[in-house]
Amino acid sequence: MAKVKYKFNPETLSYDKVERNLKSKVNRFLLLFAASLVMSIILVVVFLQFYETPKMRNLKQENRRLLTQYEFMYKNLESIEDVLADIQQRDDNLYRVVFEADPIPNSIRKAGFGGVNKYAKLESMDNSELVINTARKLDMIAKEAYIQSKSYDEVLKLALDKEEMLSSIPAVMPVANKDMKRTASGWGFRIHPIYKIRRFHYGMDFTAPIGTEVYATGDGTVKEVKRSHTGFGQWIVIDHGFGYETLYGHLNEFNVKRGQKVKRGNVIGYVGSKGTSSGPHLHYEVHKNGKAVNPQYYYFKDLTPQEYEKMIAISSNMGQSYD
Repeated sequence: MAKVKYKFNPETLSYDKVERNLKSKVNRFLLLFAASLVMSIILVVVFLQFYETPKMRNLKQENRRLLTQYEFMYKNLESIEDVLADIQQRDDNLYRVVFEADPIPNSIRKAGFGGVNKYAKLESMDNSELVINTARKLDMIAKEAYIQSKSYDEVLKLALDKEEMLSSIPAVMPVANKDMKRTASGWGFRIHPIYKIRRFHYGMDFTAPIGTEVYATGDGTVKEVKRSHTGFGQWIVIDHGFGYETLYGHLNEFNVKRGQKVKRGNVIGYVGSKGTSSGPHLHYEVHKNGKAVNPQYYYFKDLTPQEYEKMIAISSNMGQSYD
């Protein structure tokens, strides 16, 4: 039976019976329930602050383990990056030099990832900086490793083509030159024989009687067969591949036609004095990747060291070219 409550009335100096309606009972219940809920939450928070459940302990241990693994992975990636950098250095400065291939530009090797930030979803994680840096470094190493693998595919092809390349490089003199007696003006500034002005001579001249045989200095394909009354007069250009081309100027006659395949040593024409020339001779040029280079560096196939020194001395002492 519910207890009856009384309230003292100072006016009548007596106790009046307290009557409670449903609303007051509900309000009282809600107040007590709210107070109990707040107290329970406080107790739970305090409990969790000072006490860990087995599940929470396991989660924290797992987080610490993952963090250690990320730190270890990041250090390993730095070591792998050093090894990859050494491989790239050898590739650019050894293998590609041997096979006369251009190095891979650093802008390609180290290119980043543009567009959408693919690491945005990691930014909300604890230790996000370490996680993002590790993910980014892993992506970069994977990309550089892919580029390096493609580079080695290319180097392997160059190695397989090495024999063809050695046959194609212009490595002999274009005319028979016993005792270097036909060596004339070489690479560099010379006095033009007709204009009498100082001009750069982008090749080498060989004096020889009209009709002397002119040889292809490497395997290749005849790219041009030209005729003119000025300049090189009648000349031939051979494309040897691998970035090499050779030019043979002031010819008297041709022995090849455009598009013809030639081998080193094939007779492609005969010495003459056509065009702007002061006498019978062959003007010979070597081009690498579209630029004229000094032909004297490319006679390694048919000259002894003594003959090479003699040839350099003769060509350097000529103060005037023949064209």
